Amino acid sequence: MDLYQIWCDLKPGVRDLEFADRLRDWLGLLERQGAIAGWRLTRRKLGFGPPGLGEFHIIIETENLAQLDRAFQLTAGRAGVTEVVHAGVNQLVRNFTAALTRDFPDPARRRGEERF
Repeated sequence: MDLYQIWCDLKPGVRDLEFADRLRDWLGLLERQGAIAGWRLTRRKLGFGPPGLGEFHIIIETENLAQLDRAFQLTAGRAGVTEVVHAGVNQLVRNFTAALTRDFPDPARRRGEERF
């Protein structure tokens, strides 16, 4: 499983539940289209967390990089319903930071043949 992770803050005046609803609309659409396997939204609790990361953390799960590429292609097309729901989220956030991680050890990892 590959995890595309996003940290962000909300722009001033944006209501937290509005953000959560719009995010559900966008990522729910990608999930229904088979472009992602699942997703989660978390929020920093009691102010704990590295200061450089935002208050909100979005975790987007994909089966592989091909599926993640499909999600990016749908979103990058900037057209149709996908553009409407993505723009609805994008307009609410600031301080965007992202990372790509994977489960470890992943299923492809073999043991005993390593040379380093």
